[in-house]
Amino acid sequence: QLDLLWTRKQNVMYNLFDWPTQKHSKLIILAIANTMDLPERIMMNRVASRLVCPSRLLFKIWDSSNIVHSCFGVVVLLFFLLILAKLFSELVGNIVAALSGDARRCLDICRRATEICEFASQKRTPEIVRMTHVTEAIDEMFSSPYIKAIRNASLHEQIFLKAILAEFRRAGVEEATVQQVYHQHLALCRIEGMQSPTISELMGICSRLGACRLLLVESSNKYIHMRVRLNISQDDVMYALKEE
Repeated sequence: QLDLLWTRKQNVMYNLFDWPTQKHSKLIILAIANTMDLPERIMMNRVASRLVCPSRLLFKIWDSSNIVHSCFGVVVLLFFLLILAKLFSELVGNIVAALSGDARRCLDICRRATEICEFASQKRTPEIVRMTHVTEAIDEMFSSPYIKAIRNASLHEQIFLKAILAEFRRAGVEEATVQQVYHQHLALCRIEGMQSPTISELMGICSRLGACRLLLVESSNKYIHMRVRLNISQDDVMYALKEE
């Protein structure tokens, strides 16, 4: 995932795309990015020059029912479990689509629901996976201590997390400086009609979220220019803040 290989000097990406250009090289690079214009957006000229006739393939937004049904068709055949008939896959897919945009999360929930069903079947008569198992799997996946910590955080701490998500979407990179997040935080405060925190207060918010391990904060004396990353998935943050 190309977004995660970004560094300030971009040495990692340069070396990666330089390998296929070497004499007698048989290496082909297939990279995935969250934005179509990532090379133009973040790559230095020396890195972009390593891209030899790059071809781009646009993946459309996933269909929650079709992807679950097709990916789990093999699993159903292998384990002889009539779990994911089309109606069931549509239902599970729609539930996860409402909670998360990640299709992999949908597959994880189906797998965990199967395990819960199998464990329960060892104590009672065998049964197929039902929505009660899916609900239990969803509760497990979206009820981590991190999610509880976000829901118990202060209002400005929650807004700070929203600001991080907004900055990630804007930049197309899952890393940002405190200064960049601060600008997003101010914009959200204006929208909500709230008083904006000072930069010192925001640094305190960032420090507390880092202490809770919700954020990975760069250890340096760069102050507002230090970089921060989420220590949990964006989907978990959005789910935790959904009701808020």
